[in-house]
Amino acid sequence: MDNTNSNHSTPLITNLEKNSPVTFFRKLWEENKMVWHIAGPSILISIFQYSLASVTQTLVGHIGALELAAVGIQNLVVTGIGYGIMLGMGSALETLCGQAYGAGKMRMLGIYLQRSWLILLGTAIPLTLVSIFATPLLLLLGQDRDIAELAGTFSIWMIPTLYLYALNFPIQKFLQAQSKVGVMAWISFGVLAFHIPFSWFCIMKWRLAGAAGSLNLSWALVVILQYVYIVSGCCKDSWSGFSWLAFSDLLGFFWLSLSSAVMLCLEYWNYMVLIVLAGLLKNAEVKVDAASICMNIEGWIFMIPLGFLAAVSVRVSNELGAGNAAAAKFSVWVTVSTSLVTQTSFVLLILITRNSFPKLFTNDKAVMKEVSALAVILCISTFLYSIQPILSGMAIGAGWQGPVAYINSAVFCLIGLPAGAYMGLILDWGLEGLWGGVIVGVGLQTIILLIMAWCTDWDKEIQLSKDRISDAVGLDEEEDTSFH
Repeated sequence: MDNTNSNHSTPLITNLEKNSPVTFFRKLWEENKMVWHIAGPSILISIFQYSLASVTQTLVGHIGALELAAVGIQNLVVTGIGYGIMLGMGSALETLCGQAYGAGKMRMLGIYLQRSWLILLGTAIPLTLVSIFATPLLLLLGQDRDIAELAGTFSIWMIPTLYLYALNFPIQKFLQAQSKVGVMAWISFGVLAFHIPFSWFCIMKWRLAGAAGSLNLSWALVVILQYVYIVSGCCKDSWSGFSWLAFSDLLGFFWLSLSSAVMLCLEYWNYMVLIVLAGLLKNAEVKVDAASICMNIEGWIFMIPLGFLAAVSVRVSNELGAGNAAAAKFSVWVTVSTSLVTQTSFVLLILITRNSFPKLFTNDKAVMKEVSALAVILCISTFLYSIQPILSGMAIGAGWQGPVAYINSAVFCLIGLPAGAYMGLILDWGLEGLWGGVIVGVGLQTIILLIMAWCTDWDKEIQLSKDRISDAVGLDEEEDTSFH
């Protein structure tokens, strides 16, 4: 499954290829193969790693309802905050490593990886306070005191995972930029296979402490195995050891990482806020259960667009780094088309089974009725997420995190969430109103990104890519600055 070639592949389409005998459908087929080569393993990685916490949460349900609620709210809110920020900040590497790889400046990938580690580990320190003060935070959000106190204890036990995220996401983006995604899929699968029985043993023996310990250890294994792969010689062109150059240009790297975090976190946290606001509705228990079921379904389905996001960010950054504007643009539209076809099949499946699939998650007739009523909104959201993640991946690949962060702040914080709160709470439209506001935000963001993609001067983006990876940022590729 792994592509170990160290050199960038020959582009499918260049600006000089107008007289090529290769047909459009041949190009389309080749691009699809390249996208799926990255997207396929990336989807598996997302599913396997998403399953680590899901397995733990499911097994904790056998201890008791209080423990299940505590782990669930901790995973949604406390871990959600740290996970979103770390994933977002780590995504800066998708731009920098991808473009450096496309330009053939392989040694820079290792330097960028080390810079990202420094910045994310530094960011994890203040984020630790969220875990330490999780109980008052959850009480402030209106959670039950018993649940909040137990979730606060579990949050403290889960602090190591925050630092493992800080190491893991940069490694993933470093390998992803080189299309070395197959090995990550195998590692994630192996760790999940280990985690299931190990987590069950620890939870049955040590209850919540065992749940935290097993989950921390599994994430540590993911990081350790990926790092061993990097230093084993499989990445000899892009990893030449630790270097003092990692400490240069940290401020510029930090701002790109921060922009990436704002860009992705606002999207990730939207649904976390939706669940919290659902607790303020009439008949809150039914509403929260129904919202949780729908979010769970969308979460699993979203693993596929997430794989496409990874693929298109790699393709766009690689092609821009190599100076192939037409190939970058072509890859965006091919990936959007492929994702549309895939997600539309899920939309149809949800519509057809809207009166029966809720039975898979609950026996409560009131909750089943509420989930069925939400099926149309779930379909609209699923359809939008066939386009939006790919456009976000395009923005990451091109290095547009700064502008998109402002766009997301406007469409989600100033329009989407206020509109949802107004429709759901003031107009009393319930979950449909809350979720409708989120959809308004996602829809506006999608339209704006489509306009940006259509109007972009891609040849100018190539020059910006060259500027971004030039020696002017302080990197002297010939200088030996490794630790001795």
